[in-house]
Amino acid sequence: MVTTDVELLIIGAGPAGLSAAQYGARANLQVLVIEALAPGGQALFIDTLENYPGCFPPDSQPCSSGADLVEAMHRQALAFGAAFRTQGARSLEKEGDFFMVLLENGETVRARAVIVATGSRRRTLDVPGEQEFLGRGVSYCASCDGPFFKGKKVFVIGGGDAACAEAQFLSRLASQVMVVHRRDRFRAQKALASRVLQNPQSTVRFNTRLKEIRGDLKVRSVILEDTHTGVSWEEVGDGVFIFAGTIPQTTLVPALTKDEQGYILTDPGMAASIPGIFCAGDVRSSPFRQVVVAAGEGAVAAHSAAAYIDRMKDPGASR
Repeated sequence: MVTTDVELLIIGAGPAGLSAAQYGARANLQVLVIEALAPGGQALFIDTLENYPGCFPPDSQPCSSGADLVEAMHRQALAFGAAFRTQGARSLEKEGDFFMVLLENGETVRARAVIVATGSRRRTLDVPGEQEFLGRGVSYCASCDGPFFKGKKVFVIGGGDAACAEAQFLSRLASQVMVVHRRDRFRAQKALASRVLQNPQSTVRFNTRLKEIRGDLKVRSVILEDTHTGVSWEEVGDGVFIFAGTIPQTTLVPALTKDEQGYILTDPGMAASIPGIFCAGDVRSSPFRQVVVAAGEGAVAAHSAAAYIDRMKDPGASR
């Protein structure tokens, strides 16, 4: 069995992991980042990155998409000396002062500290037709699949930041966007919510839930239900974009302390309940999940991990 020794192992290469990689490498640590997919995480699907500091000057257009930003972050981390590996992790165990992480290819990485930046995945609604029509009218990514629905009617399910942002994107392509939300108001930031409510291409159905998705070879209609009266009706349409929240990716670290929703709890330095493990980004318990927050948490996690590694090497050292 091949064993690779590093000082700092970062699991996940979204904005949090990429930021941590840069700061860890700049602290002169030997850094390895593992990511099962491409670097970037969910930021890859952000069509217009207008709320990242510096990316939306008042007198110009947004300077980049999410993909543009994480590509630059990836190059920056590489330039500072961080190494990247396209591999998933099977298990993580602590042996003495070291962490042993088994990769999917059978290789083991031994690290003095680990930053868990595994993010979260999209939550499904588990309604009839959702899985049957996945890829045939059902999607969880407007920027990926929106162009297939030019001039057509689509439904956006959800009321948070992602739902409102994606509804705005779809309104530039579809003939009509119907936003369906089970509550009486959006949970999204006020600016995002206001744009949807004022968009002539969009209609909003509050206090409404999606009950079923119907079709033949592709989506043809949905069944909606009024949450107050229980009355159901059918709406004809061509696509259903679901943004019902996220589920943290924590299966690798079941022993860490988590909040009621399953997100990892940390101290202000991003240290988790097992010494030597730090967490950042969407996998961490936080009141606000944004790219800028994830990047900041990644920087803090790397700083804290560097101080921890110094103490492990020399208990009298301080950073």
